[in-house]
Amino acid sequence: MNDNKLTRRDFMGKTAVAAAVAGFPSIIPASALGKDGKPAPSNRITLAVIGTGNQGLNDLGDFLRDDRVQVVAVCDVNRESAGYWNGGVAGREPARRRVEEHYASQKASGAYKGCAAYEDFREVLARKDIDAVEIATPDHWHAIPVVMAARAKKDIYCQKPLSLTIAEGRAMSDAVKKNKVIFQTGSQQRSDRNFRRAAELVRNGRIGKLHTVRCGLPGGRPDFGKTGDRKQPEPVPEGFNYDLWLGPAPEAPYAPARTHVNFRWIYDYSGGQVTDWGGHHPDCAQWGMGTDYTGPVEIRNAKGVFPPDPLWNTATDYYFEAIYANGVKMIISNKEPRGGVTWEGSDGWVWADRGRHDASSKEILNSEIGPNEIHLYESNNHFRNFIDGVISRKEPVAPVEVAHRSITVCHLGNIAMRLGKSSLKWDPAKERIIGDAEASKMLSRPYRKPWRL
Repeated sequence: MNDNKLTRRDFMGKTAVAAAVAGFPSIIPASALGKDGKPAPSNRITLAVIGTGNQGLNDLGDFLRDDRVQVVAVCDVNRESAGYWNGGVAGREPARRRVEEHYASQKASGAYKGCAAYEDFREVLARKDIDAVEIATPDHWHAIPVVMAARAKKDIYCQKPLSLTIAEGRAMSDAVKKNKVIFQTGSQQRSDRNFRRAAELVRNGRIGKLHTVRCGLPGGRPDFGKTGDRKQPEPVPEGFNYDLWLGPAPEAPYAPARTHVNFRWIYDYSGGQVTDWGGHHPDCAQWGMGTDYTGPVEIRNAKGVFPPDPLWNTATDYYFEAIYANGVKMIISNKEPRGGVTWEGSDGWVWADRGRHDASSKEILNSEIGPNEIHLYESNNHFRNFIDGVISRKEPVAPVEVAHRSITVCHLGNIAMRLGKSSLKWDPAKERIIGDAEASKMLSRPYRKPWRL
């Protein structure tokens, strides 16, 4: 975008600031509103969704429900097919239809044709009229689009887990900071009042001295796409740019069980349940620990089970401990007696999961957080919080550096399990593994030509 051009997000941001300075609520002038009192399309935040297979297609509805947003483009390497959540159909054309049907329903004519559909994300990022993008591609396709979007000055909502490797996460965080763009990670549990409340109780000492944190995650390799019986090579379907789907990942024959939703069970593209859920529970665990911008100093007792399979190779059962400099131990496992996050201290415990939280006593559970105590960032809608940030230029609840630090814990656990290491020493300040050249090589991965970060 040209620096001398007043963009939609600049306009809305200046309006909000001016209203705040004047002592009024954020009121958009009538000239910027449509006849229904909503922001006119020409004054909304223009957004494109890159990756409309699984979570991207789901997230689309949340952005469409925000009257401050105009979805102008969708992008996916797949035109349209089954093989997504529960075997469902997704791709760029279903996404385009959903957008145009939504806006058509708001028009007296009942017709709308204003959403472009792209196969290549680079065409989206080249459009100067797009303010923000969601990147909801498979994990191995997060880093390059994020860095390119940041350089193009697009604000970014990127799905979790943030990265495929620790080196990618560092590059992404640095690019966002350098280019001063707004970034929200799809770790939506930070917008759940139960996790926030539990983390505040821990941060304000209600359970005494914290010593152990337990993260209960799922295990296995569920056949989410109903393609688990199709792991042998097949011809690439028409309308699916498989070479672009592979991108920087190693060359490999196409098989339905390799792509779409089941990609997460293959280390070339993801990290299994460890990273798929690592962007959630360990992230909130660090929130309650106050370690959002650092990490452990050691990974201990890592154990993983990797049943033989012709294609899927991530751990089905796993356990590892992340040890912090203050002696606190975080346990990440699918064998914990309950899911969610449990913080254990000298005076009791606090637990949180989606939609609920509990404590070892009513006194702790009902404790009031005083005005002079620690109050964590409050967000009650993850998507609206991102758009709030786009307009105000203030950091959202799940910024990129925090996401990078959270998923680093899980990447280290995967490295230790895959190599059979009983201990990995980690320097969170320099972000390097100490004294283990073999493990250090796994902090990054080679890219298939011509892709590079």
